[in-house]
Amino acid sequence: MDNSITFKDIKKNNYSLIYHLIYQNEKLSKQEIANQLHLSLPTVTQNLVRLEEEKLIEKSGQFKSSVGRRAVAYAICPQARISIGVEIQKKTVRMLAIDLRGVAFQQTELSLHFSNVDSYYKELSHAVQLFISSLNVEEEQVLGIGLAVQALTSIDGQKITYGKILNCTGLDIHVFSQYLNYPCMFVHDAKCAATTELWVRNDIGDAVYLSIGMHLGGAIIINGQIEMGKEGHSGTVEHMTIDPNGAACYCGKRGCMETLCSVHALLEEDESLDFFFQQVRSSIPSYAERWNTFLDYLAFSINNIHLVINREFILGGHISPYLKEEDIDILHEKINEKTAFPSNEPFIFLSRSPENGVPIGAAIPFIQSFLNAI
Repeated sequence: MDNSITFKDIKKNNYSLIYHLIYQNEKLSKQEIANQLHLSLPTVTQNLVRLEEEKLIEKSGQFKSSVGRRAVAYAICPQARISIGVEIQKKTVRMLAIDLRGVAFQQTELSLHFSNVDSYYKELSHAVQLFISSLNVEEEQVLGIGLAVQALTSIDGQKITYGKILNCTGLDIHVFSQYLNYPCMFVHDAKCAATTELWVRNDIGDAVYLSIGMHLGGAIIINGQIEMGKEGHSGTVEHMTIDPNGAACYCGKRGCMETLCSVHALLEEDESLDFFFQQVRSSIPSYAERWNTFLDYLAFSINNIHLVINREFILGGHISPYLKEEDIDILHEKINEKTAFPSNEPFIFLSRSPENGVPIGAAIPFIQSFLNAI
């Protein structure tokens, strides 16, 4: 087998290096690119022309110069390719479009009650198509559509393997892809949130991510990658038993972490997080007590997981915008009271993801694949 690197490989590599260097920087001049990559100016020029023709980069003003001509600045075209994220919940659907930097530049939300019938898939697909049409982009710019679901999916995202919340186990991606002319895939919503966290922070390494939304979800991050496990259910801490005689969980068992540490478990009928936390922060006794009980269960659960996986924990999901440092301090105190190994170092941190981290995380894999392929 011939292992020699061909001239074609070198050209492809230079093309890739130049694009990624511009991607990592706001703007660069031709000379800076040549200097940083140790390439000749003609090589750089040739690749810049090609990247510009392919509309992946653009001239973006000029650099200030005290002598001679001012150098042209090059920047990537963030919307050269885009990806769509769709978050499917029981009563609503959130849709957004992200650019090559993972930034959401357009979003919408609609009321649509989930139902495992073709008319629902048709209606949602039509809404997604209308949303894409409103973006003013060419069809070939759209890399794909990620559908975030409250369910476990096959590793390739083509099937729902466990969908008790929406009652859609076994659902095939074909229900959407038959109506949409783009690659489509299902992604577990907690994994989506963790994906966005990894995107906005490149310093995670290993961590346990807890997505505390109406339902609870978890993800284990190892070496900056989400660990799916042999059958795709690594990190599903929501079904860890906390109280064998506790409340019934949607999975059919009793006293799962889901029944004690989700927003659904925290709020009463028709209560909102806004309202609940206004009462908590105003020190209304009954609400402060409910919040303290919730933190007790969360501390108990985190301690159990922390004994197995001695890594950082990141708290995200719909609850994270309401959490304050004082809540994290209380969690640390409660865990140190419960654990065999009290820690002086804090190990629980708040998510840095934007509020719409789930649909963004559903869209990111298509962006990552495109960037990896350049």
